[in-house]
Amino acid sequence: MRIRQLLIICVLALFFALTARVTPTTHAQRSATIDTYAITNAHIVPVTGPEIQRGTIVIRNGLIAAVGANVAAPADARVIDGAGLTVYPGLIDANTTLGMPQPSPSPSAATGRSGAGLPSIFAAPQATLITAPNSAQPPGLQPEVMAENVIQTSSDQIDAERNAGITSALTAPREGIFIGQSAFINLSGDTPRQMIVRSPVALHIGFTPLRSGTYPGSLLGVFSSIRQMLLDAQRYRDSHVTYEQNPRGIRRPTQDRSLAALVPLITRDMPVVMQANTEREIRRALDLAQEFNLKVIIAGGEESWKVTDRLREMNVPVLLSLNFPRRTTAQVAEADPEPLRVLRERVEAPKAAGRLAAAHVRFAFQSGSMTDMRDFIGNAIRAVENGLARDEALRAMTINAAEILGVGNQLGSLEVGKIANLTVTRGNILDRNARITNVFIDGRPVELRPVIAAPRGAGASGSWTVNIKLESRDVTITLILQQDGENLRGSIQGELGSSQIASASAGPTGDLRITVPITFQGQTHEATLSGRIAGNEMSGSVTVVGLSPGTFTGTRAGGGPTTAAPSSSPQAQPTPTPEQPSGNPPASSSTSKTLASAALADTEASGTWKISLVIDDQKVPATLMLKQQGKRLSGMIEGPFEPAEISGQITNEKRFSFTSTVVLGGNSVDLKFEGTIYLDLALAPCGGEGIMAVMSGTVTSSLGSVAFAGTRYQECK
Repeated sequence: MRIRQLLIICVLALFFALTARVTPTTHAQRSATIDTYAITNAHIVPVTGPEIQRGTIVIRNGLIAAVGANVAAPADARVIDGAGLTVYPGLIDANTTLGMPQPSPSPSAATGRSGAGLPSIFAAPQATLITAPNSAQPPGLQPEVMAENVIQTSSDQIDAERNAGITSALTAPREGIFIGQSAFINLSGDTPRQMIVRSPVALHIGFTPLRSGTYPGSLLGVFSSIRQMLLDAQRYRDSHVTYEQNPRGIRRPTQDRSLAALVPLITRDMPVVMQANTEREIRRALDLAQEFNLKVIIAGGEESWKVTDRLREMNVPVLLSLNFPRRTTAQVAEADPEPLRVLRERVEAPKAAGRLAAAHVRFAFQSGSMTDMRDFIGNAIRAVENGLARDEALRAMTINAAEILGVGNQLGSLEVGKIANLTVTRGNILDRNARITNVFIDGRPVELRPVIAAPRGAGASGSWTVNIKLESRDVTITLILQQDGENLRGSIQGELGSSQIASASAGPTGDLRITVPITFQGQTHEATLSGRIAGNEMSGSVTVVGLSPGTFTGTRAGGGPTTAAPSSSPQAQPTPTPEQPSGNPPASSSTSKTLASAALADTEASGTWKISLVIDDQKVPATLMLKQQGKRLSGMIEGPFEPAEISGQITNEKRFSFTSTVVLGGNSVDLKFEGTIYLDLALAPCGGEGIMAVMSGTVTSSLGSVAFAGTRYQECK
């Protein structure tokens, strides 16, 4: 089955990609002729000034040209009636990996061999980190790596962020100790140059040991490596300053790009973002910053409220994660202290922002690897419900983030001269019944596209029985895990003692890495478990300094937990903008679906549909030209192949099914499209120029199935 899936993915991706290159059609191109907009009669929230109950905001050449209660719309502006709408500064996600390439298997992983010659089932997962050319340091210890050099401009995650009202973000490489230098980007553009607002912004440091099995492979080694490289950078700077002042009689110092990249840190010309969640990690990060006089920012900050005195004293801001721990149905009765600790974390997480605000510690919100971006605003609302003032919550998503990240003069508030990034809602953005209707990025309306969200799986969460082979001994432990995004927390109990996990992570492809103290042969060691999870089984290798490599296998009790249903939060329900109207069927709106069904009977499915097939998290375009006669459907499908006929039917007022035979790679392939059409009058009532019809479903062949979604402009009658 996997081979068949790969075949359809490769063939479709190749041909649709060729089409995209020949005839690219982007929103920016479609709206390039209009550069002046005026949103009138809207409730405007500038953030840095008093709210305007009924006013106008004018956008010209990508910037805010005017905002106020008595502003007139220019004669050349495209006027948007904002009655009933609220305009906010575009939201900012203060720490992400948006646009960064996914880690790929290294050659050693591909061959199924680890350094110890273990069979593939026990081989530690290897990931190819982003590397810099001609570096003197190994991957993961290269601070000269820059996000701007590897940004990918299109992904479902970027679409999901925009649907959540987010218009810009800080992005940095995914992994490493010296992770690399971040870039602040706007979430629209055909090239990285069009997206980048500022680069570099900061150097990012993580405390997770390298996954490659090379040094440093322990937490102690991580801090030792960081300190040593910072000391080397100080000597590097001093030697170069001395040489540049008077090079005669002095041997020319060696050039080292890695150490040169650290010099702005020790001169305080660039901040360093340290990823730290626990109180212990945060205190270590602050100690390191004090030792080297670094301008530090804490990212994550789950327990930052426990060290507010030091944060305030050192004037250290926090990029606070909104990826709160989730409740699961896992039953872990064999681990008595675990349920109480996990419950405490779930209770305390939404209170952290309010505690930081009360302690006068600056903070901004970040998504924190959350898998469902609806939680970004949803969990900000939870923070408000747990003591954070509404205005502080809004500032944490706008001006605070902009100022902490060095773009406060460009973004974060609705002020004349700033970049025109706007988030438009129906209702207060911090109310659960609010709805995001539009976003503007760089002064242009951007389409809010339907995103097929990944299921909220529990991943590694649950109670695992793990058998470890180490030094010719077989031992059994109970491993308790809770996963949020790629972050793991938990504990072990059993023949290796009882202890909390020091650090852990789980990748989207099942990669697993856990560092935990163990008691073995009467001594305390730090063990690293590196492996892979497949369903309810895990396996991999065990590394303990001073001992021979071992292996482990494990099974999850009860077949794995499931997560609770998501809390309600404002979601992007796209409504038409003058340039790029769009729509998305609401997740749970019987009224909207009733209106959609009624409208479909009047307007039929006829027309030209722009669709995207979702293939391995990538979207490839195609065009459907449909004609409906009664219940019968006919028409054409266009792609990189010769146009092919389609035939099918509307099975009821909303459902459709049609087939087509296309030629891919010299072979005839039968495709079957099935799905639903919505015409959402509740989101975009006729009375203007028109609305959008939306279709979504699956396309199936003998090689497998992929999802697709599409839109068609609908004029009002």
